[in-house]
Amino acid sequence: FEPSFELHGNRGRWSYYLSANFLESDIGIENPTPSRNASHDHTDQIKSFGYISYLINDTTRAGFYFGTADNRFQIPNNPGQQPQFAYGDIRDFDSARLNENQREITRFGVFSLQGHAGDTDYRVAIGQRYSSVRFDPDVVGDLMFNGVASAVGRGNRANTLQADFSTPLGGAHLLRYGLYADVERAVSSNDSLVFPADADGAQASTAPFPVYDDDRKHAHTIGAYVQDQWQLGDDMALNYGVRADRYSAWITEGQLSPRVGLVWNVARGTVLHAGYARYFTPPPTELIAPADIALYDGTTNQLPNNRTGDVKSERSNYYDVGVSQKLGRHLTLGLDIYRRQVKNLQDEGQFGAALVYSPFNYARGKVRGIEFSANYENGPWSAYFNLAQSRAMGRGIISGQYNFDQEELAYIGSRWVHLDHDQKLEASGGFSYAIGADTRIGGDFVYGSGLRRDFANTASLPAYFQLNLGLTHGFRLPGVGRFEGRLAIINAFDSVYELRDGSGIGVGAPQYGPRRGLFLGLSKDF
Repeated sequence: FEPSFELHGNRGRWSYYLSANFLESDIGIENPTPSRNASHDHTDQIKSFGYISYLINDTTRAGFYFGTADNRFQIPNNPGQQPQFAYGDIRDFDSARLNENQREITRFGVFSLQGHAGDTDYRVAIGQRYSSVRFDPDVVGDLMFNGVASAVGRGNRANTLQADFSTPLGGAHLLRYGLYADVERAVSSNDSLVFPADADGAQASTAPFPVYDDDRKHAHTIGAYVQDQWQLGDDMALNYGVRADRYSAWITEGQLSPRVGLVWNVARGTVLHAGYARYFTPPPTELIAPADIALYDGTTNQLPNNRTGDVKSERSNYYDVGVSQKLGRHLTLGLDIYRRQVKNLQDEGQFGAALVYSPFNYARGKVRGIEFSANYENGPWSAYFNLAQSRAMGRGIISGQYNFDQEELAYIGSRWVHLDHDQKLEASGGFSYAIGADTRIGGDFVYGSGLRRDFANTASLPAYFQLNLGLTHGFRLPGVGRFEGRLAIINAFDSVYELRDGSGIGVGAPQYGPRRGLFLGLSKDF
């Protein structure tokens, strides 16, 4: 059930937009079982977005943008699991009755000033964003199944400044330049209950005791760039420039990143593009929670090893070349080839019951792929098709090693392994057909050859296919006016397919795709 509304308008120099929606659903998080309905999977979500802008004069506009989200999730249960630990005199627990919950909050606000000064266009914005996540365990159940029950909290508040400028230099050059800065305050907490364990890691007592592992950190990011768009002719444009970044949190890092891109209209309907860019990607500060590993020694949550390293910024060289070809008036084809060479490749994993992801680095990474696209537009018909083949690999874990057992850590250190989200082939497509002015039918599909699974991602899951169908129709009711109705059938064939099986690198739980569902929507303009 998802009611929503949008409100927009303008008056004189003022304009405004506001949207809000509420979602109540029993399909909150991917089902860990192939059943039609997951156990304990309710969600309530409230979201809003809006802006207000004021035209100061003919060339200057001030605006304020804001958004909020308050989302609550039940963590779905996987029935039939057997407890591994005893709690007091309790020896059995029904995993279908676990009561784990998570709440996620986001708020942001941005004030911007956009205008024109002389020959220069500018936009300057200051803002603040806040995000938090809180996982509340089922204390008895989590202790009995996992040997640890952790109340996990993450919070982050960032103050940001962004300024962008563009100035024409003669008739053939457009100079773009700007800067970005933010100051973040990240807070993490892991308040756990654990059992004592003997030297072999076996439970030594059925009475748990608390362990508190909290941390606070300030992070600073600053970046600046300059770029020239050089119009080499009517059919060719060259963009080249450089960006400088510096990130400081647990460690201080920086990089100077050149980039160049060419777009060439080779012939009528044929566009060729090619480019190179060096990227510097700081880790997500809000997800980093340094662990005091020694706190868990001699407990049922003792970590697989005592090795750890700070999460580092990713550094990559990205190469891309592609062509777009229009065939006749209605069909456009595209082909794109890309390759990334990466140092300190970033990835994220779920290493516990909470749906709070922890970032870590591979020492090296290599990513390559080729993508084909087709788009068709002709009167009432529109259609698209995409097909991609890719390979994403990493080698050597250099941060967050304590999340991995020693055998897997050694294997990844000596071999290239697939990333958990890697699959060889992906495809998607869809069509839409207008039946008169008020009715439109359509459908879309998604296909994947299967994500990774098993020890060090050495195997893959079976391929999957999902077809969705839709219908929209406009109609009038006497005394009420015009409505638009929307009917959607998700997973029309009711295909049962598994996205994750709970194994692989950083995969904490199995996940299945949605079963067949029927959704009805109604909207009305006032």
